[in-house]
Amino acid sequence: MEKRSVSSDVITRAYLDSLLVEMRHLDAVMPSTQMTHYGKTFATPVMTGALSHLGNTYPNGMAEMACGASAAGAVVWSGMGPKEELEAMVASGASVIKIIKPYADRSSIRDKIRHAEECGVLAVGIDIDHAFDVRHGYDVIEDMPMFPMTQAEVAEVVKSTSLPFVIKGVLSKQDARKCADAGVQGMVISHHNGRLDSAVPPLMILPEILQETEGKIPLFVDCSLQTGLDVFKALALGAKACSIGRPLMNSLRENGAAGVQKAVEDITRSLAYTMAMTCSKDLDSIDPSVVRMGAFNW
Repeated sequence: MEKRSVSSDVITRAYLDSLLVEMRHLDAVMPSTQMTHYGKTFATPVMTGALSHLGNTYPNGMAEMACGASAAGAVVWSGMGPKEELEAMVASGASVIKIIKPYADRSSIRDKIRHAEECGVLAVGIDIDHAFDVRHGYDVIEDMPMFPMTQAEVAEVVKSTSLPFVIKGVLSKQDARKCADAGVQGMVISHHNGRLDSAVPPLMILPEILQETEGKIPLFVDCSLQTGLDVFKALALGAKACSIGRPLMNSLRENGAAGVQKAVEDITRSLAYTMAMTCSKDLDSIDPSVVRMGAFNW
């Protein structure tokens, strides 16, 4: 019998917990968590995950998530959903990054990019890790088949829009180099919460991708991040900002937009405390050497 693989989420959480943080106190100040991104300034590098179907969590869940995160000064990401949902998210005043699946019908990708442009989103991108399904071969979502993207197609799509273009699902130096050569303006380092068992934890590969891209492209991180301390570790290792999923979904379920706002603010407050305790006056001042590798057991 084939030995069962270990969940990537379990490995990722264990890796996060294995990272230790030095304390540095002399000359410390109360830090700023402000982030400037794609020409706009935000109160925090804590962002929402690229979530979908939150109507099952709370009425008008995606718009409520956007409203709450925006009130906290955070970037909002949007996954699958009808056009009117994206319109409601942007109408809330949120700065939204729209992520599109790699539809086999490439005209659907172009249509969704055009709609995102018309809505006035902050940026747009494609979720490249959703092309395959372990049971069916090519993935099918809501009766729409998926198909893997090529580097040439990514380059073509990047050129097709005036918006900053982000690739979600990068987890290797090879893909990072191809994306950089294709001209993308952002990458999400992610295994999509375990689409492959035993996947490399995003924070393990992040420094290598940062080196490969020479710090010229904003790198974002998701997967298993829950606290301000988690976010600090990711920022120290090279992330521009971090997406939080389940903790914000739980807060949405309990108290709608107000719950999301409070959760983002609480995580940001925890991040600021960690920055203060490591002599990091702002996001650009976080020293990578403050994070050390401890015992990694999973």
